[in-house]
Amino acid sequence: MLFDLDATLMDHDAARIAGFAGHVAEWLPQMQAGELEQLDEEWRRLEALHYEQYASGECSAVEQRRRRVRAMHDRLGHALPSDADADAWFASYLGYYRAHWRAFEDVAPALEALCSVDPELVLGIVTNGEGEPQRAKLAAIGVADRFAVVIASGEVGFAKPDAAIFALACERLGVQPAQTAHVGDRLDFDAQAASAAGLHGIWLDRRGAQRAPRDVTRITTLRELPAALSS
Repeated sequence: MLFDLDATLMDHDAARIAGFAGHVAEWLPQMQAGELEQLDEEWRRLEALHYEQYASGECSAVEQRRRRVRAMHDRLGHALPSDADADAWFASYLGYYRAHWRAFEDVAPALEALCSVDPELVLGIVTNGEGEPQRAKLAAIGVADRFAVVIASGEVGFAKPDAAIFALACERLGVQPAQTAHVGDRLDFDAQAASAAGLHGIWLDRRGAQRAPRDVTRITTLRELPAALSS
């Protein structure tokens, strides 16, 4: 059984929102609530845009951070920072973001239920990102010891939705793709990509946004995972 990390096990959006608010309170202390909401929405958009560029190999993890910082400064009409200043700005934000890392409330019960149903079940993580921060997240949310392998794209040279990252995870777990499920919050990068790689793709649609395509299973909470696997 493979899991995505951000927005699947860890509540990334809540950490991002709280982290950005804390950082902005220090960076722009006169910012009003309405303005903060607009900036947070822009920060979310910039994260999605530039993280996709990193995941596709267009830029490094450090460069995608710098692009986000510079775009935010440009949005406000501020002078664009040097590399060193952009890195310092992002490090400040990262400190606030890290302070709010939390697991979703359904994570622990779901993992307990899975292991109770099948004590031989082996678990792994497949995540797009650099290895050190992703492992730090697993430790911070209290589940690091649950997973036999952690496959981080920044360490292996390919990222979801590439089938190679799922194949590598299966190889390291000693299982066949057809015997393995992968669950994540992205329909495209997680569920459909896993299905295309020969796994059982499971889409964790926490917002209840829409119906799933035929090639994936849709759940709205990890509590539904044991039933989804047995169906």
